[in-house]
Amino acid sequence: MKSSTTKFALVTGASHGLGNAFAHELARRGINLILTSLPGEGLHETAQDIIERYHVKVIFFETDLSVNENVLELAGRVNESYDVFMLINNAGLGGSRRFTDASSEYINTILQLNIVATSLLTHQLLPNLLKQHDSYVLNVSSMAAFTPIGYKTVYPASKSFLHSFSRGLYEELKGTGVFVSVVNPGAMKTSTEITSRIEKQGLLGRITLLDPVKVARKCINGLFKKDTVIMVNPYSWLLMSLLPIWIKMPLMTNVVRRELNV
Repeated sequence: MKSSTTKFALVTGASHGLGNAFAHELARRGINLILTSLPGEGLHETAQDIIERYHVKVIFFETDLSVNENVLELAGRVNESYDVFMLINNAGLGGSRRFTDASSEYINTILQLNIVATSLLTHQLLPNLLKQHDSYVLNVSSMAAFTPIGYKTVYPASKSFLHSFSRGLYEELKGTGVFVSVVNPGAMKTSTEITSRIEKQGLLGRITLLDPVKVARKCINGLFKKDTVIMVNPYSWLLMSLLPIWIKMPLMTNVVRRELNV
């Protein structure tokens, strides 16, 4: 049975990186949480740490959102038991490799997680969100949404979908209590491995690396101010907005090629 006074923010991909930073930032503001991540990523420990540190309610579900049935099951359980006033679709998958070297499983997982899971979970939770006086959806896209990039291929395309999906849904839900926003961060210092990989890209990679804690704080501030598109990296935004496609596409491809040493 739902509590009529307790409302939650649901954050996907919450065990590490930006999702973890979102969870801490929301809890710091006294917001109760529903967290999801893959099994075996320490989500129980994350939940306990947040409870002890911020004294908020934390519910967590370990599940693989790249499987449609899991998304629907998660949404059903949440809708049955909790009032959700915020959904942060953060879970996603990227990476750099030759398209010919990518497995079909790798390609399918990117598409399922970045596109299908976000769309399905938002669709299934919208009736819950619409019942609240004010509610929010934040989708995590990427600066990669603004240019095709060789050796990434599927990832930028999936993030372009997310950006377009978010903008369209925002327009459709005008006049309701649900506000939809999208953030387009660049690379983030989410792990030592990722930081090292990005730094191999040279000066451009180093100056565009972001701190997830600062990104999360800026995103939540922007969300509550009702910014429809949240930009957190001025260098990346300047690069992507000013350069024509015939310059930035080979430029970004060469950056990734340097990372892969190909």
